[in-house]
Amino acid sequence: MSVGAQLSVTDMRRAARHPVDCPVIGEHRRLGDLHLHIVNISAQGFMVDGTVPLGRGERVTIRLPKVGRIEAHLIWVAEDRAGFQFERIIRPEDFFALIDLLQPNPRLRKSR
Repeated sequence: MSVGAQLSVTDMRRAARHPVDCPVIGEHRRLGDLHLHIVNISAQGFMVDGTVPLGRGERVTIRLPKVGRIEAHLIWVAEDRAGFQFERIIRPEDFFALIDLLQPNPRLRKSR
């Protein structure tokens, strides 16, 4: 039996990240609702700040504007930060609409 997440998207940690300030509630099968604070996001995943009571490979489901419910797997934890990878890549048109909502300051948006 393998341990950890079996991810369908490739590891793309060099993908463009967009700074955001987005509190979300993650749903975890064992712990129930988890309050997460997303501080940056890409079409492949997101980073949260604060402690996360999860281990690598554990899954949470979050709800994002324009995207809806999407599952993510915990990839790494370092002190008070954690990185999650989405189970699927967000379509570009949905991702850009999401960024327009989450990062209304156009100076902080990455060029497209």
